[in-house]
Amino acid sequence: MTRHSQTPAATPADFRMVVETAPAVRRPRPKGGEGVAPHGRLRPAPARASEPEASDPRAIGKRQASIGAALQAAGALLFIGQAALIAYGIDAIAAGAGVAALLLPAGIVLALGVLRAGLEAAGGRLCHHAARAALTALRGRVGLALAVRSPLDRERPAAGLAASAIAEQAEAVVPYLSRFRPARMRATFVPLVIFAVVLPLSWAAALVLLVALPLIPLFMALIGMRAQAASEAQLAQMGDMNGFLLDRLRGLSTIRALDAVDLTAARLRASAEDLRARTMAVLRIAFLSSAVLELFSALGVAMVAVYVGFHLLGTMEFGTWGGRLSLGEGLFILMLAPAFFEPMRDLSAVWHDRAAGEAAFATLDRLSMPGLPLPGADVVGPEPRAAAPAPGVELRAVSFRHAGGTAPFDAFSLAVRPGERVALLGPSGTGKSTLLALVAGLAPVAAGEVRIGGVALAPETAADLRAGMAWIGQRPHFFAGSLRANVALGRPEISAEAVDEALTFSVLGGVTAGRHGIGVGEDGAGLSGGEALRLAVARAAVDPRVQLVLADEPTAHLDAATAAEMTEALLTLASGRTLIVATHDPVLAARMDRIVRLEARA
Repeated sequence: MTRHSQTPAATPADFRMVVETAPAVRRPRPKGGEGVAPHGRLRPAPARASEPEASDPRAIGKRQASIGAALQAAGALLFIGQAALIAYGIDAIAAGAGVAALLLPAGIVLALGVLRAGLEAAGGRLCHHAARAALTALRGRVGLALAVRSPLDRERPAAGLAASAIAEQAEAVVPYLSRFRPARMRATFVPLVIFAVVLPLSWAAALVLLVALPLIPLFMALIGMRAQAASEAQLAQMGDMNGFLLDRLRGLSTIRALDAVDLTAARLRASAEDLRARTMAVLRIAFLSSAVLELFSALGVAMVAVYVGFHLLGTMEFGTWGGRLSLGEGLFILMLAPAFFEPMRDLSAVWHDRAAGEAAFATLDRLSMPGLPLPGADVVGPEPRAAAPAPGVELRAVSFRHAGGTAPFDAFSLAVRPGERVALLGPSGTGKSTLLALVAGLAPVAAGEVRIGGVALAPETAADLRAGMAWIGQRPHFFAGSLRANVALGRPEISAEAVDEALTFSVLGGVTAGRHGIGVGEDGAGLSGGEALRLAVARAAVDPRVQLVLADEPTAHLDAATAAEMTEALLTLASGRTLIVATHDPVLAARMDRIVRLEARA
C-alpha cells in the first residue's frame, strides 16, 4: 500500500453539518454494584451467590417452578383419598348402609376435589410465571449477545433468522417449562405412590402395573429422539424461510426491476411447502407417541380390571396377601389403575412440547454464542460531554483478520492530523470499509493499536470515543415514523430546535423539501438513495459532540448531480472536524486534503 497527498480544490462553506453517529451499544446498569465508573470505565463486580442462576436462563425461577410442580403433584395424589372414600361409600351401600352414612364421605370427597383444583391451579400459575421469567431472561441474553457482536462478524445470523428465533421459536420454551417439567415430576412420583398403596392390597395388581409402566417411557424415549430431530429441522426451516422473506422484501424494488417476481414467489412457495411437510412430520410423531401411550395404558388398566373382576367372582384366588379382596378394595384398585397411568398420559400429551422446547433452547443457545466482539459493548454509555476539538487519528501497525482467515491488510499504519480530510481510495476488497470500522471501534484489531485524539481505542474507552464520532454508511437504516423522530432517535439531549436546524440543512438542494410532515417507512421506504443519505446527515447533525466523521462510500449508487451535492455536504461538514472517507469516487477523493491509496494484496 502506498500513500499519496493532494491539496483540495475548494474550501468548504461556513455552515454546520454532522453525520449519523456511529452506534454505541449501551447496556443497562446491572444491579448489585456491577457496571462502570464515569466516562465508561469498567469496574469489577462483586461476587454473587446467584451468578449460576443469572448465567443460565433455564435456572431463572427454578424454585418457583419446583414449588408449582410440587403443588400439582400433591393435587394429583389427593385423588387417592377421593378414590378410597368413593370405594368405601359403594361398599357401604352394597352392605345396606343408608344415605346418612354417606354424607360425611361425600363432603370430604367434595372438599378434596376443591382443594385438588386449587392446588393444580396455583401450581400451574407458578409454573407459567416461572416459564415467562425464564423466557424473558433468555431473550435478553440472546438480544445482548447479538448486540455486542461486531458488524464485521461474518458469522452474525441473518436478521430474519434472529427475529424468527427470538419472537416465534422462543415461545416454545414456555410450554416446555410450564407443562412438560411439572408433568415429568408427576410421572415420576405419583405412580410410585399409587404402587405403594396398591401393593398391600394385591401384589398381582401391583405387578401388572409395574410391568406395564416401564414400556411406556421406553417407547416414548425412542420416539422422542426422532421427535426432537424433526422439531429442530422444522424450526431451522422456519428461520430460513423468515430470513428469505425478509431479504426479498428488502429488495422488492430490485426484484421488480429485474422482473423476478414470479421466480421469487416460486421459491417462497417451495420453501413454505417444505415447512409444511416438516411440520406435518412433527405432528405425525406427536400423534404416534400419544397412540403408543394410550395402547399400553389401556392394556394395563384392562389387565387390572380382568384380574379384579375374576378375583371378586372367585375364579382367581391368588394375588393377595392371604385373604380375598372386598368389593370396596377391588373398586379402590380399579379406580387407581387409570390414575396410575394418568401422569404418563399427561407426559405424552406434552411430549411434543419437550421436543419443541429443547429445539428452541438449542437454537437460542447458538444465537447467544459469542462472536467477533464489539469493543466497549459491555460498558455503560458515557455521560454527556461537551464538544472536544477535532481529534487526530493514528493507526499503528494495525492488522485484522476475518473469521475465514482472510486479512485485508497487515501491519498497516496511518496518521491523520486533527481537522484533516483524508480519502481512502482503492478497489473493492482492499479493506477501506474495514479500516473505517476499526477506527470507529466496531471490531477489535488483531494486532497493533488505534488512537483517537491520543487515546488508545480499547474496550473501556471505545464507548466514550464513539460518542464523538459520526458515521455515514452506504445504506443507513431508518424506522417507520416521522422525519423528526428519525433524526432525534429518542436522545433526550437533542432539542426540537436542533432537529429543525438539522432538517433545514438536510433539504439543501431541494432533496427533501416538503417532507417535514411526511413519515418514513420501515428501512427508509419512500426515500430515494440521495434522500436517505441526506436524512442520515440530518440525524447526526443535532449532536455537537461529533468531531470525527467517517463516511463509507457516501456517493456510491448516486447519479452525478446527487453525488456532487453529497460531496459538497461532506466538505461543509468537515469544516473544523476530522474527516475520513472510504470511496471509489475519484471526484470525491480529489476534494480531500490527502488521498491514501490502498492496493489489493497478492
